[in-house]
Amino acid sequence: MSEPGPKPLRIGILGAARITERSLIGPARAGGHRLVAVAARDRSRADAFAAAHGVERVVGSYRELLADPEVDVVYNPLVNGLHGPWNLAALEAGKHVLTEKPSASNAEEAEEVREAAVKSGTVFMEAFHYLFHPVTRRLHELLASGELGGLRHVEATVAIPAPEATDPRWSLPLAGGALMDLGCYGLHALRMLAPWAGGAPRLLSARAGERAGAPGVDEWLDAELEFPGGATGSARCHMAYEGLEMSIRVVGDRGEASAPNFVLPQQDDRVVIRTAEGERTERLGTRSSYTYQLEAFAARVREGAPLALGPDDAVTTMRLIDACYGAAGLAPRPRSTIG
Repeated sequence: MSEPGPKPLRIGILGAARITERSLIGPARAGGHRLVAVAARDRSRADAFAAAHGVERVVGSYRELLADPEVDVVYNPLVNGLHGPWNLAALEAGKHVLTEKPSASNAEEAEEVREAAVKSGTVFMEAFHYLFHPVTRRLHELLASGELGGLRHVEATVAIPAPEATDPRWSLPLAGGALMDLGCYGLHALRMLAPWAGGAPRLLSARAGERAGAPGVDEWLDAELEFPGGATGSARCHMAYEGLEMSIRVVGDRGEASAPNFVLPQQDDRVVIRTAEGERTERLGTRSSYTYQLEAFAARVREGAPLALGPDDAVTTMRLIDACYGAAGLAPRPRSTIG
């Protein structure tokens, strides 16, 4: 008689965001998890979403979803300004939470989310999915092995063509901006190099350009950082770029390695390594980074397995985001309220 499989997560989804199909639906099916419920402000959108993706039922509101005893995990892909308040509400309801990044609108709100996570005793994770893919793990291995030598410089660029003018990512009240939507990946990737750089990076400077017609909202932002060991870093983001770029380049005193698309490595799984011995390209696999992420999250919920991301990490990232805005002459994003 075969052993029963691992217990599926019972997931409730806030909203009917387009990203959810690739960030959650596919990975949940691959892992045998249940999509128990979805709620959206527009009931017809929730109905269509549930029918398209096999969600078991539609509930009438976000609060009804949080009160559902059959839901043990809440996925929050709402607009940035609604991450913080609904993360707080989900944690206060005793749910595990997988939230799209950033976890909150600013560092003060992120700290409140951390306190709620500690109080609830449930698992809280910010969805920096890139970190779980073999592309990023390989970059770390190349530093850990010494093949690249000591870290000297790292540069990350995350840029996309402009969304429509009505897109909430251009809304200051909804915590929009290039740094919130894109640049957080670059900052986080630099932070994750701390073990090979003598510690966490500190911000040296930042500059930004505001979106025409959207005062206070950054169309682009460039940040320069420095690590305790002397290495430098740059994190650049642009939300009205001529194309798509999501690259990272890690330079050591013996060689360098680059990933053309570290944010979505399933679209380009190359790591290009250059040393005195020559150049080679490694391919690390096109399995989705979101699938790796949900597996790590589920292992934490089910078995208490170690998890690289948690509420402390989310606060540290948000503090760095706020510092970048301040250095660039912009205000941190305002927080939103919910009824």
